[in-house]
Amino acid sequence: MLIAVVGAGAVGSLLAGCLASAGHGVLLVRRIGPEEPVAGSLRLLTPDRGPRDVRVFRAGVAALRRPDPLGAGGLDAAVLAVKRFDLDAAIAALGAWPELPVVTVQNGVGAEEQVLARRPATRLVAASLTSAVEMGDRGEARWLTRGGIGLAAWNGGAPAEALARALAAAFGAGGMRAAVLRDPVAMKWSKLVANLVGNATGALLDMDVRAIYADPSLYEIERRQAFEALAVMRTLRLAPVALPGADVRLLLAVYRSPAPVARLLLARVLGGARGEKMPSLRLALRAGEERTEVAWLNGAVASVGARAGVPVPVNATLSRLLQEAAEDPSRRDWFRGRPDRLVDEVAAADSST
Repeated sequence: MLIAVVGAGAVGSLLAGCLASAGHGVLLVRRIGPEEPVAGSLRLLTPDRGPRDVRVFRAGVAALRRPDPLGAGGLDAAVLAVKRFDLDAAIAALGAWPELPVVTVQNGVGAEEQVLARRPATRLVAASLTSAVEMGDRGEARWLTRGGIGLAAWNGGAPAEALARALAAAFGAGGMRAAVLRDPVAMKWSKLVANLVGNATGALLDMDVRAIYADPSLYEIERRQAFEALAVMRTLRLAPVALPGADVRLLLAVYRSPAPVARLLLARVLGGARGEKMPSLRLALRAGEERTEVAWLNGAVASVGARAGVPVPVNATLSRLLQEAAEDPSRRDWFRGRPDRLVDEVAAADSST
């Protein structure tokens, strides 16, 4: 296959590297870069096999205006590997390719509906990545935890299902665990539950997962946000599913066990689940970014829950506080290292529900 990976950050570089490792042609697209694709190497630092150098083509988004940017008969699919707040720009970059199949790997929920609102006839494959990855100082992709990727046809019938299977085979050949799942919506919501772990709480308090789960009050916030998400899933008639490298069904089962035992177990397991990488929301606040993906994580649980009449005070509170902290540095400072203040905010939300 010939595949454009739109977004040359950590996730895009990892996916591009795996596809190229399997022998597929990859055009790695950045916001700014040459219109003429330039062949070069991409280095993956893998968790168990050491460095791997693969051949990819790099270009700016202008290259996608060409009918055949790689000179090999056109593209077979585009993987949109950008943050959710950049998704509209990535969709617009494919304007010259109205029939090109699209693969979404965004965290949270709603990305697929966003794509189809702009490209109603697009064959769409949803994907959920559980591998932790970050960019190194020399532009290499540091693959921190093995994880894997789940793929599921969102629409398009047999052709989209065939593409999901072909991509799963490609990622598998490139060294990544991959699975084709039947229910794309359940897959995306299951990944959302996994993304909640230590994310908003860790960002607000600037604390790691082990410290959060060592605190009984913070653990209760973590547990409640997960069960609120599960309650919303039930109203949508969705059941949690196992993703390669992340079975949220096991996470929810542990949350149901006695708290002292669950805290010890989860602190040990979840503390190393992302390797050395901080959760995305904590990285965003530390960098002083005003845009985060919380609206599509805790915010999605809060908004869908509100529409369905499901009480979701923890997710609503975390979403609101995270947005406030992103917009106001003094708000970030107010919560940093102060679990008591976060606990008080959740208690106040409970009392008003």
